[in-house]
Amino acid sequence: MGESVQAEVMMSFLVSEELSFRIPVELRYETCDPYAVRLTFHLPGDAPVTWAFGRELLVDGVGRPCGDGDVRIAPVDPEPLAEVLIRLQVGHDQALFRSSAAPLVAFLDRTDKLVPLGQEGALADFDTHLDEALDRILAEEQSAG
Repeated sequence: MGESVQAEVMMSFLVSEELSFRIPVELRYETCDPYAVRLTFHLPGDAPVTWAFGRELLVDGVGRPCGDGDVRIAPVDPEPLAEVLIRLQVGHDQALFRSSAAPLVAFLDRTDKLVPLGQEGALADFDTHLDEALDRILAEEQSAG
């Protein structure tokens, strides 16, 4: 297995305009799957839920709105690097999380030191582990739904 970077961030789970609560979210990046980051949400009373999506999407979303599928990330306001909204959607169901940008940027900086953005394909063992990473992602999706 390759090297990894992990961090835990407290995010607000926005249930409605009137109701939100803070939850721990584990961020993980692994060199065996260098294009992706994984966020594991620890919701009270439920099993942890993990979402995997492109590291570049998280990098871009900290500074500007991006994403056009199941994952959308955007700064809360124009003030640079204040707070970020992460919207996750499956069908008509969606979850909205708010995070301070600083711990996300610190995590992304650590991933960049491990594998610089744009250099993911240069990893010697990437092709060897691609099938393994795809199998793991498919297994995560099947166990989640």
